[in-house]
Amino acid sequence: MLKFMVMMMFMIPLFRMGWGFIQFLLSLIMFIFMFELGDFYYSENLNSIMGLDLMSYMLILLSMWICMLMLSGSESVKWSNFFCEKFVLVLIFMIILLFMSFSMMNYFLFYLFFESSLIPTFMIILGWGYQSERIQAGVYMLLYTLLASLPLLLILFYLYNNLFSFSFYFLSCMSVDMNLLLLMGLYAGFLVKLPMFLVHLWLPKAHVEAPVAGSMILAGVLLKLGGYGILRFSFLLKNILIKYSIIFILLSMVGGVLIGLNCLRQSDMKLLIAYSSVGHMGIMLGGALTLNYWGMNMSLLMMLSHGLCSSGLFFLVNSCYERVSSRSLLLVRGMIHLLPKMGLWWFLFCVMNMAAPPSLNLLSEIGLINSLISWSSLLFLFLIMMGFFAAGYSLYLFSYSQHGKVSFSIYSFYGNNIREFMILFLHWLPLNFLILNSNIVVLWL
Repeated sequence: MLKFMVMMMFMIPLFRMGWGFIQFLLSLIMFIFMFELGDFYYSENLNSIMGLDLMSYMLILLSMWICMLMLSGSESVKWSNFFCEKFVLVLIFMIILLFMSFSMMNYFLFYLFFESSLIPTFMIILGWGYQSERIQAGVYMLLYTLLASLPLLLILFYLYNNLFSFSFYFLSCMSVDMNLLLLMGLYAGFLVKLPMFLVHLWLPKAHVEAPVAGSMILAGVLLKLGGYGILRFSFLLKNILIKYSIIFILLSMVGGVLIGLNCLRQSDMKLLIAYSSVGHMGIMLGGALTLNYWGMNMSLLMMLSHGLCSSGLFFLVNSCYERVSSRSLLLVRGMIHLLPKMGLWWFLFCVMNMAAPPSLNLLSEIGLINSLISWSSLLFLFLIMMGFFAAGYSLYLFSYSQHGKVSFSIYSFYGNNIREFMILFLHWLPLNFLILNSNIVVLWL
């Protein structure tokens, strides 16, 4: 693991070497890391500071993959020459912080890197966002997540005071006396980052103001930090969590239905995809907190599939925005007449979003439905409505953006290029072919 840290640190002084060179280095490190899976044991390089299990490994791989595609998708920064070297530097720091967050075995250091990953995201939104409201959106995101993570920090110190150790290993071996208040404080930082319904209001605002790179990293990786924290701590606190998990499960199920209804009335494409992320993370949270084998495994799979699918959808929205200068469904319509090949990608990603076979989304949703119904058969009502609304807003997004009469506001236009198709293909390929080797996801428990 240290060799990958050294490789990433080596990239920092090379950020001036050029866009293509950094992309090549990122791809090289990612493929070397991918070959680690060949001789991967159940936990690798396990010590008191850093270690990997299959959950950490898969999320680090997702982070590297999305960051590589995010750099390729941000060619407009390079064309406009708008502080592109600084953009690459911020991206390198983002990858390093995410790598450290997912590989920490010390829960104080995990908290430190978990919060530090906000800083590059904040800089991307403020520095390269599109509208003037990006300052408000960035501060909104920062305050929401930092205020919620203050109780998390205090309770981590409370755990240290009881266990005299910051190690995840010791926390799993010892029993801790906790009540609902302490549990809420511990999970608050993760639930806001996930985000859970009722504490999700920062996410649509951040997505709308962020550039394409910010949206891809937010949806693809940063939301997964919250899910990772929940899965990691749920093992350790399962005795107390069994008593109170009904609160979070019911809230996420009701929230998923309401968010699905809200998606059906959105006219901004980015807002629609951002709200759909909250719905998908709602069912993931519900499955994780059932604390059974199906729920925990399929929650990880849902995080991977949602990261790839929503990142691809945000890139598709950006490809329309670069041509029409609008994300409104009232203006972006009839695109299939102008970009027929892109219409195929819109269709593929919209049906992936509604969990069509043979995607990872389908496998993860089947597993989560199995987990939730085994926990309580009454939840099938919420699950039916969530599935129906997910299909509804995915088809709504596709049909309104691709069909209909082309808006007369479009005066000039340029076609697609190979780069855009390659980025979409690299989102779509693992989303559909990882299902052939999905056992690597279900072995981490």
